[in-house]
Amino acid sequence: MRFDLARARALLFEVPRTGKLAYCLMRDRRVPLGPKVAVGTALGLIVSPLDVPAWVPVIGDLDVLALGVLAVKVFVDACPEPVVEQHRADLERGESTFDHDLQLVLTLAREGVRRLLAARAERPLLLESRESEARDPL
Repeated sequence: MRFDLARARALLFEVPRTGKLAYCLMRDRRVPLGPKVAVGTALGLIVSPLDVPAWVPVIGDLDVLALGVLAVKVFVDACPEPVVEQHRADLERGESTFDHDLQLVLTLAREGVRRLLAARAERPLLLESRESEARDPL
């Protein structure tokens, strides 16, 4: 089997898009529970510590990657087509559930970093005030 770089590149660009689409579909109440359970089970097997074929170098990791891609692809194919198309359009516009959740996480992370930096900036002031109190007892 000949390695096709163009096909590999296309697949690499498709994986994140399909992953984002699967995320949005998992959060959508119009998608039946069956496909959600199936993809959740497959992805659970991928991340589980029981990894029998992992002792085979390189191939052991590739089969896990292939299973993940296949599970997500089958999940998307099992979802109602109008729901999939709506989420694809939302992803193209940057208005998907994934985009909103990502913005929320980034905002919360920025706020957490700001708070940590502010607390760290106040720390020397606290140390200075304690040192001055120790030098100048009342």
